[in-house]
Amino acid sequence: MPSLVEALEQKYGLGNLDIQTQHDESLVSIFVPKLPPRMSVPELLVLNDCNIDKAGESEDLRKKCSSVKELDLAQNKLEKWSEVFGILTNMPRVEFVNLSLNRLGGPVAPPSEFSMTRLRSLVLNNTRLEWENVESLLNLLPMLEELHLSLNDYKQVLIDTIEDDFSEPLEGVQLNDDEDDDEATEEDEMANEVCTCGSKNKATPPSAGASRTDSVCSMYRKTNAHEGVRKLHFTGNPVTKWLEICRLGRVFPKLESLVLADCPIKSLETTNTANGAGSDDNNCDSPHTHFQSLTFLNLSNSDIQTWDDIDRLARFPKLKNLRVQNWPLWDKCDSTEHERRQLLIARLPQVQTLNGGGVVGAEEREDAERAFIRYYMDKPESDRPERYTELVSIHGKLDPLVNIDLRPEKRVKVTFTYGDTSEIRSVDVYRTVFDLKTRLERLAGIPAAKMRLYYVDQELRDLQGPEEMKYPHKQLYSYNIRSGDEIIIDRKH
Repeated sequence: MPSLVEALEQKYGLGNLDIQTQHDESLVSIFVPKLPPRMSVPELLVLNDCNIDKAGESEDLRKKCSSVKELDLAQNKLEKWSEVFGILTNMPRVEFVNLSLNRLGGPVAPPSEFSMTRLRSLVLNNTRLEWENVESLLNLLPMLEELHLSLNDYKQVLIDTIEDDFSEPLEGVQLNDDEDDDEATEEDEMANEVCTCGSKNKATPPSAGASRTDSVCSMYRKTNAHEGVRKLHFTGNPVTKWLEICRLGRVFPKLESLVLADCPIKSLETTNTANGAGSDDNNCDSPHTHFQSLTFLNLSNSDIQTWDDIDRLARFPKLKNLRVQNWPLWDKCDSTEHERRQLLIARLPQVQTLNGGGVVGAEEREDAERAFIRYYMDKPESDRPERYTELVSIHGKLDPLVNIDLRPEKRVKVTFTYGDTSEIRSVDVYRTVFDLKTRLERLAGIPAAKMRLYYVDQELRDLQGPEEMKYPHKQLYSYNIRSGDEIIIDRKH
């Protein structure tokens, strides 16, 4: 497998300049000068899916990559962090690095003089990176602003800024391992003591009193908060509890954008119901406590099924942009998509952009809030959310909308006249002109193809006279036909 230096030579012609020629007197040769190799690669360097497994010669790498600012090494064969650091130390200006789909294992142990003060964005999607390595990287990258940890099969978040109380049992011990181990170890089966995971008072059990083994506890890492990260992508990880997401909020207290799409989160509730007991979790007493700066949140394709979670989202102090598409809750709603959008806008007074698209304007918001009041005004008081009372105090109690049906009458009585014969018949106004002619063949004795029809409005008879009904596929209601009007039948000449 090639090194990064060799992959550069293959892509950009940075290698040997020797030109081999063959002399054949029977051929006419045209000399085309070979372009000189680039002295350095472009600022945006993309070498994904090149089977790269190592850095290569350090001196050559530094000469050729000193100007690189964005590096994409996704889907290669990198397995050792020592090779990654060998690459990054020779790219002092790099600001963006994508290492997705590389199975990076082993400890994160950079060289003694390693410094990445320019790196702002790091993509580690589908790397199955262990949480201890995530913590090590965060400590090495103080200027990091954007972190991607999607599709890493994280069932729990095992880093936090506080001692873990294990208020919820871990859902299995397999965390980011390539090998499945469905059978519990003898140590796990026989563990009955409460794990305090390094807490100062080991005699004091955790709040929920959950049983933990030392092997599980060893996965948990207590770390310092990273004040730099503003954007976190966590898409497609099988996390189900908001308590785990609260850990991310504590580790990244300045988060402004959080993407949790395709995470099967069941609720934003932070009340601990383990072991059948309801007790507040001291580490995250409300869903928004550790998300004071969050302005964008993507929860699409979650497993949320109650409106209570929408009310919890309304309490995030700076949340302006929200995506909540494809929830099971919407399948249970007996309302149109427009009505559902109105209910969401009314419940989320601070959200300005909902599920993409344009900004919610003042007129749309007022219409939504009024529709919300009318939606709940006829429901029992016990079914009304708190937001209902707030909106009534703003808009007052509204009168119900009058249900006006503007559809035309389905059947009307019309006088049909042919020569000296007249007959009153009931007609379906949704029939077409051609269909009407077919039904009048027996009455007039004229084939439909030879028939002309003229519509006479009883109120405008003296002003405009008969109107020929020329168009065979036009429906009768479009003539505004009413009971008492007349249709004259005539033969084409």
